[in-house]
Parts: sequence; structure tokens; C-alpha cells
Amino acid sequence: MKALVLHAVADVRYEDMPVPEPKADEVLVRVAYCGVCGSDIPRIFSKGTYRFPLICGHEFAGVVERCGEGVVRFAPGDRVAVFPLIWCGRCAACEKGKYVQCESYDYLGSRRDGAFAEYVVAPVRNLLRVPDGVSLQEAAMTEPAAVALHALRRAGGCQPGETVAIFGAGPIGLIAAQWARAMGASPVVLFDIVEEKLAMAKGLGFVHAYHAAHHTPEEVVASLTEGQGAHVCLEAAGVPQTLLQACACARRSGRVVVLGNPSADVTFPANLLSQLMRREVNLYGTWNSEYAVYSADDDWHTTLQAVASGQLNLKPLITHRVPLSRAIQTLHAMREGKGFFCKVLIHPDEQEED
Repeated sequence: MKALVLHAVADVRYEDMPVPEPKADEVLVRVAYCGVCGSDIPRIFSKGTYRFPLICGHEFAGVVERCGEGVVRFAPGDRVAVFPLIWCGRCAACEKGKYVQCESYDYLGSRRDGAFAEYVVAPVRNLLRVPDGVSLQEAAMTEPAAVALHALRRAGGCQPGETVAIFGAGPIGLIAAQWARAMGASPVVLFDIVEEKLAMAKGLGFVHAYHAAHHTPEEVVASLTEGQGAHVCLEAAGVPQTLLQACACARRSGRVVVLGNPSADVTFPANLLSQLMRREVNLYGTWNSEYAVYSADDDWHTTLQAVASGQLNLKPLITHRVPLSRAIQTLHAMREGKGFFCKVLIHPDEQEED
């Protein structure tokens, strides 16, 4: 099979690899689309990963090609999305079903081979059926959409009429805005410094989308809330300044969610820290998403049902669909900031659009 293989930091090659064989309770998935996560760029070009060589890619959907021994819940031809975190099943977190907090997890695309390839093997317990009416392109975005939902759920979700401010209008920020709107939040306010992202937000119906260099977030939020501040502030950019802005915009007893991967150290001014204390602002960390094998109210099942019902609109976020053979060039362009990219989907060369 063809794959993008990372041999060392910044050494990624398009080459032939053996098709992996599914073991007992595993499934071979023919990849249809795999999204490029913001974490993939530093993983490939600067930070590296846990072992080399490695095939990256963890946001994907595809079709079951072959099943290993003991697999009865899926069959060849089934359309599936795949939860990339492979939990140990033996630690205290796994005992409670909190797989995202597993103490000894494996991970497709960073610790074991992922889906920047024609095929990938995954445990059968990590597969979800893609509902009718949901394309495989949309299904490949289940992972970031579930991450966005999990971030809001970490803060208790949001109630009808609550103000939600989102700092960073990338794919996850834009999806989080849709979740907040679906929960009844109003207004939903987005900030970014990239005009194309703000235009995309407005195209999705978010009229309160502001350039943070031209409109001071604290002043905007104050003007929309009679000076009270936002109920929920979601930091989705991973930039020190946006975290400070998110904290500054939270109202008394407000909730701040730290979602963006940090790009640098953050120093809190004493006055801001004092205000957070006096206003008794709640600060939540979030990572990944909740997944369940048998129940249907976890972040992943909820996401797929929301896409199927039209509650969540993911296709407008897709700006690039790139054949595997040309993906390295696109990854370099993303790293160098050559052009505007929202969600990039990599697909095998022969994959037909669905």
C-alpha cells in the first residue's frame, strides 16, 4: 500500500508499505479520508513522535476491508469512523470508562501507525458505524467535532441565552461555535486574526465574528453582555494572549476552557489573576473526547447523530481534498503558511468523492 511515512523529524516520504494484517478482535480499514490535525504539523516537522518510522494521521473514516478472528459486530463493506485512542482496559480510569484518561494508552497516528495511508488496522471496539446520510468526508471530521463537544461539556455545556466567547476560529473553534449554538447559547462570539476564518464563521451564520487586532475582545464582550462578561470562554488557539483574553472576558462565576495546544509559556498579570480569584472564575482543562463502546450519549456517537440530523454542518470547513501522492507538498505549505487552510482531508489517489 502507499503511505506517508515519517522516518525522522521533517523526513516524511511517500512510499510503499506492506498492508497490515488484522489480528484477533481487530479490523483492517480501507481509508477514505484522513484529516490533518493542527498537531500533525509540529509532530511531522519539529517535535517528532514516539517512534520512527511512523505513519501519522488520526482523524479518519473509511470502509471495513477485512476482519480479524473473533470480530462479529462489523463486516467488510461497513462504513466506519475510528476513535484513535487505544485504551489499556486495566487502569483506574479505564475501570470507570474514562478512556481519555487512560494511564497507559496507545494512539493511532502518534504511537502506532495511523491513516495517512491506504489502509490502517484498529481494534474493533474503536469502530463506529457511519449513519446513512453522513458522507465519509464528514465522518473523517468526527474526531475534531467530538473534541469540540467535549470541551464545552467539560464546562457543563451551556444554557439557552448564555453568552459563549470563542478565541480562535480554526476548525475546532468553528465546530465549538456550532455546538454552542445548538445548545441554545446566544450570542456566540468568535475572535481571530485571520480574515478568511472570520469570513467562514460569518458564512456559517455567526454574525459576531471579530478581528481581535481591530476589536478589543473585552470591549466587544462587555458591549454584548451589559458589562457582565461571557458565561463560557473557550480558548481554542493555543496562544498566550488568547488565553489571557479569554480569562479577562469571563463574568463572575464564569467558565474558561483551555482547549488549544499551548504554543508558549503563559504569564498571568497579577491584576488579572486577582480578578479571576475575586470573580470566582472556573478554569477547565480539556483533552481529546469521551468515547463509549456500547452507549450512545458519548461525544462520538452524539457527533455522528448531530451530523446526520443536520444540526452540525462540517462540509463548509473542508478547504482542501488532497491525494496521498501530493500530500507532502500540502503539509509543507501548511507549515509555511502558504495560503489559507481550514480542514485538509488526505485521501488515497483512487478515492472517489462521496
